[in-house]
Amino acid sequence: MGNADMQNIITVRDCWMSFAGKEPGAEIHVLEQVNLDVVQGEFVCIVGPSGCGKSTLLNIIGGFLEETRGEIYVENAVVNGPDPGRIFVFQENGVFPWLTVEQNIGFGLLSRPETERAERVKHYIAMVGLNGFEKSYPRELSGGMRQRVEIARALAADARVLYMDEPFGALDFLTRLKMRSDLIRIWQAEKKTILFVTHDIEEAVQLADRVLVMTKRPATIQEEVKIDLPRPRDLDSSGYLAARDRIFEIMGMDAHGGGG
Repeated sequence: MGNADMQNIITVRDCWMSFAGKEPGAEIHVLEQVNLDVVQGEFVCIVGPSGCGKSTLLNIIGGFLEETRGEIYVENAVVNGPDPGRIFVFQENGVFPWLTVEQNIGFGLLSRPETERAERVKHYIAMVGLNGFEKSYPRELSGGMRQRVEIARALAADARVLYMDEPFGALDFLTRLKMRSDLIRIWQAEKKTILFVTHDIEEAVQLADRVLVMTKRPATIQEEVKIDLPRPRDLDSSGYLAARDRIFEIMGMDAHGGGG
């Protein structure tokens, strides 16, 4: 790790991943020669064809899966399992149904003094726009509100890195747009590092500082697209449309999602 890596919070070098196939001795190669860097405080999206291994890569970086070969460093240490300072946010299934909103958000703070816990929970409930729902249970909330609970829980626990795996994929279109703009607002306020997997190219261009485009399986990172546009982003601007179309082009599709 040279000096160039010092400000990197995530470094992946020559990551390969294979799973055993159904036939004896058969292997399914999912990832090959993946290299990536994420700098402190950056918002990076990973896109690629369905089933190419985006989530597998995120799970390796998050410490839930072990790579077949390669080197994964997060916060200058080799990853050898999940870490409470780095939290996964999935599609809507991370909240505990038997806990209220405030209990869910305070779950990672049980070791803190009660007054500090209450203050942090109150702060993040306000930040994600759930005032008035403190005593509600997840079943009483919409999908978008449950996602807000999950994001607030990750933030309240003081996670330095958020790994997000298609967190808005199950939401309807309007809720998804609202959640994206809320996430950017929160990210700008909190300065967390976010690595975000999505199959939605529009979402990636709306959110990210950089978009990493993966190939078909066995997947590697084909190209990096920098999105150097001011936020909040104008989805009709020429810069936005050019970045979106460039990613579609790399993936061999046109902007309407058809094959190129």
